[in-house]
Amino acid sequence: MSHSSTKSQFGTLITVFFFWGFLAASNGVFIPFCKEHFNLTQFQSQLIDLAFYLAYFVGSLALYLTERLMKIDFLNKIGYKMGIAYGLFVSAAGALAMIGAVNSGNYWLILGSLFLIAVGFSLQQTCAQPFAIALGNPETGAHRLNLAGGVNSFGTTIGPLIVSYFLFGGLTKNVNVEIASINQMYMFLAGLFIAVALFFIFSNLPKITQDEHIEAGRGALKYPQLVYGMIGIFVYVGVEVTIQSNLGALLKLPDFGGYDESEISRFISLYWGSLMIGRWTGAITVFNLSKMWKNILTVVVPYIAFGVILGANALNGTDVSDLYVYAFVIAIQIVGFFIGQEKPAKTLLIFSLLGIVAMSIGMLTTGTVAIFAFVSGGLFCSVMWPSIFALSVAGLGKYTSQGSTFLIMMILGGALIPPFQGWLSDVLNNIHLSYIVTIFLFGYLAFFAMKAKAVLKAQGIDYENSSTAAH
Repeated sequence: MSHSSTKSQFGTLITVFFFWGFLAASNGVFIPFCKEHFNLTQFQSQLIDLAFYLAYFVGSLALYLTERLMKIDFLNKIGYKMGIAYGLFVSAAGALAMIGAVNSGNYWLILGSLFLIAVGFSLQQTCAQPFAIALGNPETGAHRLNLAGGVNSFGTTIGPLIVSYFLFGGLTKNVNVEIASINQMYMFLAGLFIAVALFFIFSNLPKITQDEHIEAGRGALKYPQLVYGMIGIFVYVGVEVTIQSNLGALLKLPDFGGYDESEISRFISLYWGSLMIGRWTGAITVFNLSKMWKNILTVVVPYIAFGVILGANALNGTDVSDLYVYAFVIAIQIVGFFIGQEKPAKTLLIFSLLGIVAMSIGMLTTGTVAIFAFVSGGLFCSVMWPSIFALSVAGLGKYTSQGSTFLIMMILGGALIPPFQGWLSDVLNNIHLSYIVTIFLFGYLAFFAMKAKAVLKAQGIDYENSSTAAH
């Protein structure tokens, strides 16, 4: 396969990463709509996010159990390309079901429709993650996932603006969404899902399958790097979601600014935008650049991404002047990238340690320093997914798709850890103190970085000492 052909195929693959980010923006509009329209409590409205995360677990588990019962590796049989297409068709069915659910006025049917959309997402992600690694040198697979994640984050950043314009004809915030607008939005999304599915079917992406027979037994679970990595994904998604899920309650406290709902949004936006900053920076190594240009862009790109976040918020009528100081925190992340030297285990260790330091500072201080310390968790989480994923599936061979299924299943951490922190906050009667959970979570990720390196080295796989030049 030629170098240019591989680049073209990877370009095709990452389009689906953009749509995940873009489509996820609809929930930001949909949650307040449901809360007002159905007169829900805050907990009930958050069941929308719970339905999404739970669907990843249930969808992946169902795929695994089906494969075990039928004694066939479904994804290896149809290939990653068709797996993504089938996942998009499932999501399209969920989007069409949403139209009927909204018109029926039944909130549980709405949750069921969202669940179906996310089941489709789980199949897409199960295929797309190892697909990105397979399209090139596996040692640089984490860099390709960073680029794909950066495209995903770009979709998430501009998605709210586009969806808001689509529904309201402008960029103003408004929870008084008419049902007709919701219907139009989900009809549009269903059409988009189908169009992208057809795009994949007729694209030049290779099928990529493993034809080797998979024996009965533990399968992919016999590889310790995968087992440790499954816990790693559970912990990583959990810490990424719980930091921001509980941030709103923290910012309402007098010691943390006493912000009201309308003022909190820019900090939440900065948190999720921080993921884009890190992923754009991590993606630089995918391109065939000289060392000098890589170094220059590693410094420049994070601030370009920061500018995009500030610009998007400014377009939405938000005062962003108090966010400028965050540029200093971004500089710390840039140093982390240089120390990580493009090595997945080393990078994961560095950013896990930075996460521990940031959460500790947030725990020991209040006010602006604490706020930006907690928000910086987004910066340090940003490149963890590709590092964990690449280390977890390294050396799995014919068990790669099965291993990917297990890893996607562990997105369940995003559904369980935030409520746990919320419960701890209630027990302690202190939302600030409950953030101690995040220190332990980052601690496990630091442990995994060291453990994975040792386990892989024992298997003759050493990403840390081999060349990771762009491909």
